Amino acid sequence: MAVFDDDPIDLHFIGNATVLLRYGGLTLLTDPNFLHQGERAHLGYGLSSRRLTEPALDVTALPRLDAVVLSHLHGDHFDRRARRGLPRSVPVVTTRHAARHLRTWMGFRRAGGLRTWESCVVRQGGHQVRVTALPGRHALQPVLHRLLPPVMGTMLEFGPGGGPVHRRLYVSGDTLVYDGLREIARRFPRADLALLHLGGTRLPGGLVVTMDGAQGAELARRLDPRQIMPVHYDDYAAFRSPPADFVAEARRLGLEERLVHCPRGQHTRLTTDGAAPTLR
Repeated sequence: MAVFDDDPIDLHFIGNATVLLRYGGLTLLTDPNFLHQGERAHLGYGLSSRRLTEPALDVTALPRLDAVVLSHLHGDHFDRRARRGLPRSVPVVTTRHAARHLRTWMGFRRAGGLRTWESCVVRQGGHQVRVTALPGRHALQPVLHRLLPPVMGTMLEFGPGGGPVHRRLYVSGDTLVYDGLREIARRFPRADLALLHLGGTRLPGGLVVTMDGAQGAELARRLDPRQIMPVHYDDYAAFRSPPADFVAEARRLGLEERLVHCPRGQHTRLTTDGAAPTLR
């Protein structure tokens, strides 16, 4: 009999917000971004940003995927290489806005959209993950909020098929900190690991549309996860807040011991004892 309590989640950090997750026979991919160094991600309205790094894995080298979890439809989260390289049959769990575009214009017929707090379950080989859409805001200014694509965070709850939750993983998505995020901690107290999208992305005019180091540390303080892993912080020219800013703020708030350092291309394994980096 399988001992699901002992099954780890293997996280392979590919770059930007792209993480390959394996749990037993289940394989998920978050925010597929496979542009190469020097290529530009198109952000809409004529805006783009140049990639400064190489992804740790090419889209053609991905294993079979049970689902893609997409926080929103922006060029640094679902790019043209992902569009060409991912099988059109792969399920994509995302916002309703993104799902509609993926089905209608890109041929991903199994893209499904969730409203905030809605869930779906992905199962494979006796394991399952419940994916719940969480609040997120790419911008706090009303006009800019309407111009940018809707974004969601997600709670990924892993466990045996039809059984209890054994691991809880929070993915922030490209949100800023605002009062609507407080409800996450009430409904999902103490996630095992939080993947925080940072970078302090700046648009022309100085508008910030992703968390900088101070905001990321503040969100970690509010949600109180057991461990914290930063992502989405140095891959594009539009990112202006380096990871050192986040580490300094986390230290100031007494969160430094919770930080998981997993550089691009490396793995970390989330077990009952927490997450620990593994070099491969």
